[in-house]
Amino acid sequence: MSQWLKHSMDELNRMDPEKYKRSDKLPVSVILDNVRSLMNVGSVFRTADAFRIQHVFLCGITGKPPHREIEKTALGATQSVDWSHHPSAKELVEKCKLIQHKVYAVEQTKNSIALDRFFETTGYSITQNPITFIFGHEVEGVHQDLIDVCDGVIEIPQFGTKHSLNVAVSTGIVLWEIARKIYSKES
Repeated sequence: MSQWLKHSMDELNRMDPEKYKRSDKLPVSVILDNVRSLMNVGSVFRTADAFRIQHVFLCGITGKPPHREIEKTALGATQSVDWSHHPSAKELVEKCKLIQHKVYAVEQTKNSIALDRFFETTGYSITQNPITFIFGHEVEGVHQDLIDVCDGVIEIPQFGTKHSLNVAVSTGIVLWEIARKIYSKES
């Protein structure tokens, strides 16, 4: 018998969607602005569920549930994760800042903060304010007018020739790094 025997579904102790909705969440939200691919949207929902974040904001042309293409990758996470749709990401960012959310675009810019240095560079503490990360269009990224109203910009260091990642992959990397840091500070 393998020493790496997979867990059964019962052993994983997964929450049902109603218990999940009542559970404590990380004070982290995601804005998807003008994301075209419905499968990317579904993947972000699934990642948001995995890290138990507060909210997914869908803006502009970003598709919204219920939609068959979103559900292909979300696998039901649209039922557990709180979400809302907003026509304008810029207006949403301004509202988030009014209620004391720190808002960071995930993009490649001059003076961006490397993701792995985010907490050290900004001195940010999740106990101070909730945080919202903006992910943009698959080709154009986060638009400059939206970057201009953010508190800062985070960049995922990359070492290959492409210098870009799929939006769902980027979301997974950022949420993992933030959740890892938050949970390690709690323990």
